[in-house]
Amino acid sequence: MKIQVWSDYVCPFCYIGKRELEMALEETGFASQAEVEFKAYQLDPNTPVGTTETIHDALAKKYSATPEAMKQQSEGITARAAEVGLEYHFDNMHPENTFKAHRLAKYAATVGKEKELTERLLKAYFTENKRIGDETVLVALAKEVGLEEDAVKSALQDERFAAETLVDMQEAQQIGVRGVPFFVINDKYAVSGAQPNDVFTKAIQQVAEEENLKPTLKMFGDDSASCDGDNCKF
Repeated sequence: MKIQVWSDYVCPFCYIGKRELEMALEETGFASQAEVEFKAYQLDPNTPVGTTETIHDALAKKYSATPEAMKQQSEGITARAAEVGLEYHFDNMHPENTFKAHRLAKYAATVGKEKELTERLLKAYFTENKRIGDETVLVALAKEVGLEEDAVKSALQDERFAAETLVDMQEAQQIGVRGVPFFVINDKYAVSGAQPNDVFTKAIQQVAEEENLKPTLKMFGDDSASCDGDNCKF
């Protein structure tokens, strides 16, 4: 099954939704049969690179609220993240422009590292509070997941990956995405937001039934005391 995920690296519910999806795929036994593709989306394309403004102050301006109110709201999100094993630290977080990060992810996909880089970027922002709008930081994170430094620097300047990023955003508009995370399964079903595990589970099982997919068996014990045709293990 094919699952497309529109998300942004500074969206707290995107990381939570990603984890909920992964857990549902594992629990239903379809993780190995799912092709997950991440699609670019920017919550605020106008975010300045390198701003020193805190995330609480930025959100307070955006929603005409107080920083204290935004901090209280972030505590609830932090608690929700903890439910799926994620650790958030909003107090040391800053707004980030994520266009270069999305651009880098497009390159990573061409060398089979999209999954690893996506996870690394999300953890870097929400858990480690790294400045993922900064090119130097992006290069360092890319190297951590096995990408070559020179290739990464080149990709961050390559208009091909910038164009692919913009195509994702245009596609989101065309299909009516109004917020992220947004999941499209087999170009047929959509899940909007970081829904509870059972919502993802039902959607996955529905698609599996329609496509006549069987879940991977969950193994107990090891493979000792068995024969595989060429030899027997004792």
